Amino acid sequence: MTWITVRRAVQLLVGLFCYGFAIGMMIQAHLGVSPWDVLGQGAARFSGIPFGVMTVLIGSLVLLLWIPLRQKPGIGTVLNVLLIGPSAEVCLALVAAPEQLWAKVLLFTGGLVLLAAATGVYLGARLGPGPRDGLMTGMHHRFGWPVWAARTGIEVTVLSAGWALGGTVGLGTVAFALLVGPLVSRTMPFFDIRALGPLPEASRPRPVGQDGIA
Repeated sequence: MTWITVRRAVQLLVGLFCYGFAIGMMIQAHLGVSPWDVLGQGAARFSGIPFGVMTVLIGSLVLLLWIPLRQKPGIGTVLNVLLIGPSAEVCLALVAAPEQLWAKVLLFTGGLVLLAAATGVYLGARLGPGPRDGLMTGMHHRFGWPVWAARTGIEVTVLSAGWALGGTVGLGTVAFALLVGPLVSRTMPFFDIRALGPLPEASRPRPVGQDGIA
């Protein structure tokens, strides 16, 4: 086992934990969350299932949709499904929801920045994209749809469903939609493992687009 292999594994695990923790921070800010988290939050409230468990269930269902799209998950994809929900629950247990607006804004901003950095960290390990990103790129490769069109269509659908189920939609949702792409585009090159040397042929993924999706 080479040090690059160890570095990739550690980078993946740290990135996924921080990603889930960042989601928990934004939830506790009560200013709105990302479209997929609106769905998870709404489904959790509707069913009574904890948010972290619901996140795992939704990720698993999305992963099943990869089959007709002929997508092949990596170890990072599977760990994404399994780890982000529990790490979000860790944050929900440790971080209290603030009452003052300035504190809510500060908590949400910190969560958004952490999520962007964590995205660059775990995607930079090049061990497989998340199930939701793979769904979008799978639709692009399978049907020829532009990535932006696939992403927009999916996220509008899940946002609408999550809102109908009681998920939190607010200014934070808009801020996430506008800012996460540019932020991730800055963090991806910084943490890309390929800067340390060529990867083994079997682990080379598809190129990452400008929007940070692998």
